[in-house]
Amino acid sequence: MRITLRALRNRAAAVGVATAIVVTPTVFLATEAHATVSGTICYGALPSQAHDTLDLIKTNGPFPYSQDGVVFQNREGVLPSQSTGYYHEYTVKTPGSSTRGTRRIITGEKTAEDYYTADHYVTFKQVDFTC
Repeated sequence: MRITLRALRNRAAAVGVATAIVVTPTVFLATEAHATVSGTICYGALPSQAHDTLDLIKTNGPFPYSQDGVVFQNREGVLPSQSTGYYHEYTVKTPGSSTRGTRRIITGEKTAEDYYTADHYVTFKQVDFTC
């Protein structure tokens, strides 16, 4: 069986492409979402599950998730800069979700320094307890 040089090159190229597709790992570069504190949200405008979470925070639990109360690192740097351990995060249950979902209350050490995020730290609103 004779194989021409052109056929051999085409076969090698095809094998090389197939190998690159199968073997070469794909690298996706994650871009950081720009998180922001976008004003305030009235306590009355929060979902009822956030009210439940805030009530649990006032009474120090018991909390439904083991992660509730852990230190929030503020890696996004959106909340006012404070020392490590200043902020803590708590889950706001999402009806119908089998996971913790994306909603959280972040508390600061100061009284009534609470932030709500519905989109897992992309945006934050400070809770206004006067409305």
